[in-house]
Amino acid sequence: MGKSLSLDIRERVVSLVEDGFSCHEAARRFRISAASAVRIMQRKRRTGSVAPAPQGRPRISKLDAVSKFLKAEIEATPDKTMPELAAGLFKEHGVRATPAMLSRHLIHRLGYTYKKIPDCDRAPTDKGARRAFRVAASPAAKDAS
Repeated sequence: MGKSLSLDIRERVVSLVEDGFSCHEAARRFRISAASAVRIMQRKRRTGSVAPAPQGRPRISKLDAVSKFLKAEIEATPDKTMPELAAGLFKEHGVRATPAMLSRHLIHRLGYTYKKIPDCDRAPTDKGARRAFRVAASPAAKDAS
């Protein structure tokens, strides 16, 4: 995305046009495009200001409205999966959200972290000696002996 013109240049273009110059003449004088000068004047007439509009998309989400619900659901059942959370959200509020969208919202907006925790309760399988060693060395396995 391009960089917006400085406020100083914008104000100078407006003052030249108000002094009787055309937008094209003002643009040539400040070495900007004629279209930019025309847009600056249109903005001045429409809003009364020549300040540039904010760039980029707004940082709002449809999940912001249901953040309290999501937080309550996670605190009530912390082992709930993202598809289950999405289904509950649609059932309660009618808001469709993908599991990836929910995950991003929980991490970036609500401050939750995601940590992989190995399944230590499962019996050793044929995945190799290393897996069997990890399961046998887990605290749950020590308590069972």
